Amino acid sequence: GQCGCCTVLVDGAPRVACVTPLARVADRSVTTVDGLDDVAEWAEAFTSTGASQCGFCTPGIIVRLASTRADVDDALLAHLCRCTGWQTIREACDVARSGAAVARRDVELASRRAAIEGGTAQRVGPHIALGGGGFADDGPPPGALVAVPATDGGWIVAETLIEARARAGRPPGRRGTIEPRPPIEVPPGDWAITLQTSWVEPGYLEPDAAWCEPGGEPASPLANGGAFGGKVASPAPAAARMLADEHGRAVRVVLSREDVVRLGPKRPPLAAGVRADGTGVVRVVRTPGIADAITAAAPGLAVEEVDVAGLPTSAALRAAGWAEAGALLAAVRGERRVQVTAPSGASAWAERADDGAIAVGVRCGPVLEAVTLRSFCIGAAHMALSWVTSEAIAVDDEGRPLDLTIRSFGIVRAKDMPPVTVDIDDGDGPPVNGSDAVFAAVAGAVWVALGCPPRWPTTRRRVS
Repeated sequence: GQCGCCTVLVDGAPRVACVTPLARVADRSVTTVDGLDDVAEWAEAFTSTGASQCGFCTPGIIVRLASTRADVDDALLAHLCRCTGWQTIREACDVARSGAAVARRDVELASRRAAIEGGTAQRVGPHIALGGGGFADDGPPPGALVAVPATDGGWIVAETLIEARARAGRPPGRRGTIEPRPPIEVPPGDWAITLQTSWVEPGYLEPDAAWCEPGGEPASPLANGGAFGGKVASPAPAAARMLADEHGRAVRVVLSREDVVRLGPKRPPLAAGVRADGTGVVRVVRTPGIADAITAAAPGLAVEEVDVAGLPTSAALRAAGWAEAGALLAAVRGERRVQVTAPSGASAWAERADDGAIAVGVRCGPVLEAVTLRSFCIGAAHMALSWVTSEAIAVDDEGRPLDLTIRSFGIVRAKDMPPVTVDIDDGDGPPVNGSDAVFAAVAGAVWVALGCPPRWPTTRRRVS
């Protein structure tokens, strides 16, 4: 009931379907996104501004916005979009409500740029905004068994999802009552700058799922988006294959939001001390590849990997390690305009104004399609601002996450997101990912603008 993705209209009023009992809609009119009178206009508006990327959240958003003339940021309080950073959704709403003409896009070039930015095949077009991109749990054969994670680390397999979850016996997740805290202490030393980061949930909208026939290849948990690297090591495909072979029937593996928080990889928390000359020490949760990512961006930082009770971690998450290293170096240099070069070869700069507005520039080879690149860069700016200022989940001393709901993650809401301007420089060579460089640059620029407080998130507040 917290992401808004399943919003429908019940007698013309928006309702979240996942927590609306069937008895409440008896003898009432239920309208999904496909039943809206002006659905084509809304889909075109979302496409023209880049307000839809993976397409998982936008059907519910369109249903709500199309059914009200309320302020768009107030309407979006019931929703989460992790891809776009909200701004392009506001722009799409303005277009749809005004009836303005929409700009036509080259969807082939847009899809090429989206695949580069998202790290997996990604399609663009009006049908995507309406949820037509295809998702991981689409397409299993009729009669497939359903598997969900068990409390002991195994899998509960049943004929239906309801039965599997009932047998798993795991209650729905709740928000914890303790504040998140960094799990690693700063290394001892005489430092110009120190930083501690916390456990952060990637917060992608489509939970992991996969299905497989006996002896077959499992469906990928990646559908029309890359989940910011959070599904690279998803347990769903391997489990689907194993269980299908074991039971001799097709098996769907379906993770709930709470399962994703418990089992999905997190950005490795770290604690660092840096001297004025850019040398120092970074202690980071032991994670394959993270030390190389940090030292490649900041050769003067010695990396100490430590074991911490907690959640799975991955260096595949967006700019893991090198974004933090870049922010530390920008902080010791006192750069208000932070410049970053990503491992992809893309370069980006970012600056946060006194009024909170964010300006970014990016150069990542041939643009291909500017609307798509701009949308990904605005989304990256939102994610970076949110990560530095407000995102974290509480984890107890045994390493168990206590914050298991979307609203407990601390993701910046639409009404709290400042405007972002994007300067795109058409470059030479092959097109490469640019939004990760923007993410790293904005993280550093936000931190510097705030005066480099020693802990992220810097201004954590609970969002009710």
